[in-house]
Amino acid sequence: MSAPTNFVSLADAIRQAGDPLTMLRTSATGPFAFPRVPREVRNWRDEQEAWHSSCALIDMSYHQTDLFLRGSGVLDLLRQVGVNRFADFPVGSAKQLVCAAPSGLHVTDGIVMRLEEDLYRLVGAQPVSNWVQYHAESGGWDVEVQRDENSMFRLDDRRFYALQVQGPTAPALMAEVVDGDMPEIGFFRIGEVTIGGAAVRALRHGMAGQAGFELSGPWADFERVRDALVEAGPNHGLVQVGGVVMYNLPIESGWYPFPLPAIYTGDGTKGYREWLPVMTMEGMGSLGGSYEVENIEDYYVDAVEIGYGKLIDPHRSFNGSEYLHEALKSPRRKKVTLEFDVDDVMAVHRASLFEEPPAKYLDYPYAGYSTFPADSVRRDGRQIGLSHWTGFSVHTRKVLSLALVEIEHSAPGTEVTVLWGEPGSRRPTVENHVVREIRATVAPAPYYSKIIAKG
Repeated sequence: MSAPTNFVSLADAIRQAGDPLTMLRTSATGPFAFPRVPREVRNWRDEQEAWHSSCALIDMSYHQTDLFLRGSGVLDLLRQVGVNRFADFPVGSAKQLVCAAPSGLHVTDGIVMRLEEDLYRLVGAQPVSNWVQYHAESGGWDVEVQRDENSMFRLDDRRFYALQVQGPTAPALMAEVVDGDMPEIGFFRIGEVTIGGAAVRALRHGMAGQAGFELSGPWADFERVRDALVEAGPNHGLVQVGGVVMYNLPIESGWYPFPLPAIYTGDGTKGYREWLPVMTMEGMGSLGGSYEVENIEDYYVDAVEIGYGKLIDPHRSFNGSEYLHEALKSPRRKKVTLEFDVDDVMAVHRASLFEEPPAKYLDYPYAGYSTFPADSVRRDGRQIGLSHWTGFSVHTRKVLSLALVEIEHSAPGTEVTVLWGEPGSRRPTVENHVVREIRATVAPAPYYSKIIAKG
């Protein structure tokens, strides 16, 4: 991807389609796929329950892209592309790097780790590496870039693996499997440990209200580390997780995995569109769901409303800082969880299978059928928000959706309606159907805060 030649860019693809909405609304690509990971290892119900009740082992090695940044200019680069506070970023720590377009609207985010004084590892879905690499190469920074592409876009092995252990028994599992004593590792700090004789970096984090560690190291050590975890796993209820439930963790955790990047319009991102190959997530992805408008910018979101307001530095300049500093004072929408009405869910199931015309099929455990889903959320017949990621939570026996709604409709207990389906779909992967209404109730996001409150 560095210095591309003889390629079709995202800008070329938009010109060929006529406009970005047509390109995305006619794409045959479905939901983001997790390459080289089986759909289920045991079964998706036990796999999903494991991160609540015992410990889930999640293989993150294949779907993430790693970008290694080295040089004296890396921190200045990050300060320009990231909205974060960087006054405190010591070696051995990590941050959720949040990136905005010059307009201030959200582009992407990922985890950036400071491994050495001038060496950083950025990991996440492909767009965050694309965005940061573009700025590293076009901005004249003293930065050397090395890319370890995800397995959707390569045939050989990765340079590095990533394994996540997540759940209430994860700390006990780590204490058993680590050679010697398990060190104390603070939240979003990186500890150096040894597992099965292999040196491992352990990033301490947590999702869905439970403890977790992301383990990484050279690819040559992957099987040795994984096998050590699996061997010790029965003592801690370890369950290996397949790809089909990976979306449910963000839904319960209240984390937006990848909203539609705000890069398809505007002069501020024109150079990026010309640089970016179409054979990327941004170029190949699809936009689907019941929310249909003529302006693609109506699908864009900002960092404040999707929950990153506390990370934004209110005192310095960065890409989009003028917009975001104002958004901190007066956010337009709020991130919530929607609990779908059980009777309406069952009615949609029945209609999708046995009625004519059918309803849009509601799949489990993840119901999304496009890369960038966007369903209309209404109250009293008026458009008030967007439902983005929908799936079934085994732990609560509910269909949940991660959504954005206008502030005045965001109180827990508020009753809303989700339009389920894609009217007049132009995508061959979507079956003929009619849009159905599903009643829903607003709940907190992250949703696990509600689970904890219930005991």
